[in-house]
Amino acid sequence: MSRPGTARPSKNVAAYIAAAPKAMRGTLRALRAIIRNAAPRALEKISYRIPYDGYKGRLVYFGYATQHIGLYVPSPVLAMHRKELKGYHTTMATLRLPLGRKVPIALITKLVKARLALNEAGKGKR
Repeated sequence: MSRPGTARPSKNVAAYIAAAPKAMRGTLRALRAIIRNAAPRALEKISYRIPYDGYKGRLVYFGYATQHIGLYVPSPVLAMHRKELKGYHTTMATLRLPLGRKVPIALITKLVKARLALNEAGKGKR
């Protein structure tokens, strides 16, 4: 997956966010901070050309598109929180955060911690 409008992958998460459209940078920085707070021991890097955090397996990815910012949490986390995700476009592992909408800090924290718990229990995908 590549970022819209570029063929070169970013070397790190800070560079990815800096290269994002100005209107999306605040939300991307907020997502990064939420993930870091929820999973402080996670390893941050670029994977599949987007930011990735891993801890005892895949934890979470995030990236921007033209109309939304995507949070990608390996299954079954989104299915486990289906009721709380009403009002958002989701797939099995994707939560789309519409542009211009407040970042749901508590919800994202809950999703990251749920994936973290699965990874801690040895149920994480490596």
